[in-house]
Amino acid sequence: MSFKIIENFDGNFTLEPEAKETLFDLLKAEAFLQQIAEQVKSEQVEFTELLFQPVPYSSATPKGMSAEFEPYYESSEHAIINVPPNFMFKAKIFKPSRLCAIYRKIG
Repeated sequence: MSFKIIENFDGNFTLEPEAKETLFDLLKAEAFLQQIAEQVKSEQVEFTELLFQPVPYSSATPKGMSAEFEPYYESSEHAIINVPPNFMFKAKIFKPSRLCAIYRKIG
């Protein structure tokens, strides 16, 4: 078995307005916010409305994300989560198949 090295991966995507609205509503739901806050040991969290598609690990993307999102990964004031697959399904988002969301910790 051989590995395929991916040098460049286009992580850009566009969501239809209705799908984006549905997804953002789900990601901002109070019960979900409380669940994330509990997991990241914060009093509260706030959805930053930043989403990105995880990318394959490479020398240019050692964290599995575009360089523009790495400061959030390294920040103790933010949390990055995988968007739950059922949220993607409810919002009728099938491409990309995976997304990550960035939350800001409050308190």
